[in-house]
Amino acid sequence: MADLQGIAENLIEGRAPQVAALVGGALAGEITPQTILNEGLMVGMDQVGRRFKANEIYIPEVLIAARAMHAGMDVLRPLLAKSGSPTVGRVVLGTVQGDRHDIGKNLVGMLLTGAGFEVTDIGVDAPADRFKEAVKEHKPHIVGISALLTTTMMGMSRTVDVLREAGISEGVKVIVGGAPVTAAYAEEIGADGYAADAASAVDLARQLVGFE
Repeated sequence: MADLQGIAENLIEGRAPQVAALVGGALAGEITPQTILNEGLMVGMDQVGRRFKANEIYIPEVLIAARAMHAGMDVLRPLLAKSGSPTVGRVVLGTVQGDRHDIGKNLVGMLLTGAGFEVTDIGVDAPADRFKEAVKEHKPHIVGISALLTTTMMGMSRTVDVLREAGISEGVKVIVGGAPVTAAYAEEIGADGYAADAASAVDLARQLVGFE
């Protein structure tokens, strides 16, 4: 449909007002909110993720596209909630205690939202207990833990241990990422996965919830 293609194309270009207007027009044309999400907004964000992963676009362009995605979601969200439309999965994101870096985490959150996940961001400098309480409250499928400093990486291990000791980690997949983090470290601390960049984090999350 032309409306859906236009939504995707304008989202990729970061045209937030146009995306919001086109979403409204698609709704007026009796296209369902779920169809607009899946075949318009998500198609656009998928393309943004692929281009970012291929180094064809960079963080500023992704942030602008994500703003356009949120503009469309602001129109859709009340209708999706009213219809009880399912999300791909629920994710809790946070940066470990002692680390206040958030650009990478925020980018992951935006791309996950664009991919249809329901994201709860618990912020930066988050102690293990904050992750534990968020898991209890939001019952996510995935917990994403970020660290940018080698001195704060141990916070990932503590968080995994706290979730395991609390008995609430069963059925919850833990993924980790950040500049100093490696796949070997993820395996060492008992995480379920590692992503080298934001687009890879989305791919991994989809795999973990069985979406791909």
